[in-house]
Amino acid sequence: MLRRLLWAIAISIGLAGCGYNDIQVADETTKSAWSEVLNQYQRRADLIPNLVATVKGYAEQEKEVLTQVTEARSRVGQVRVDPTDPASLRQFESSQRDLGGALSRLLVVTENYPQLKSDQNFRELQAQLEGTENRITVARKRYIDSVQGYNVMVRQFPVNLTAMVFGYKEKPQFAVENEREISTAPKVDFGKPASEPKK
Repeated sequence: MLRRLLWAIAISIGLAGCGYNDIQVADETTKSAWSEVLNQYQRRADLIPNLVATVKGYAEQEKEVLTQVTEARSRVGQVRVDPTDPASLRQFESSQRDLGGALSRLLVVTENYPQLKSDQNFRELQAQLEGTENRITVARKRYIDSVQGYNVMVRQFPVNLTAMVFGYKEKPQFAVENEREISTAPKVDFGKPASEPKK
């Protein structure tokens, strides 16, 4: 009994200096940051039906663009992403990029409808969308930073030994083909200042 207690104390002391707890903290930080990325993308997806409905009220003849946005949103909803799988991350970002492209085309089309641009509901949705795109950029940056911190930690000696023993590996980074393009949130300003979104 005393031997077991001594072994438990020795193991606890050994683990305290080996970085195990630091790995746990860094791992949870990356999970939390990833949840925020998903949360902001979901916020954007939730805004789209209202935006499409508002545009449809003024621009029914733009059915092709409206359909593209709706279909792209549907495809985004079907992607099951695993942030530990690089292929899954690429598929997720590809679907998000397609949705962003369809959304951009929709917003360009609205330029042809002055009444739509002056609609209060549309302007509020536009402001919310712009804010969401900025939040997506910030959340993605935080996730990238947290993964970088985690990856550096599990590669540094002596923590790398602990990581090997417990099976902690580097996490794939959230990088995409058009990284420079997506590093700036799309501009959705139509010349008139958008009203503040309702809280």
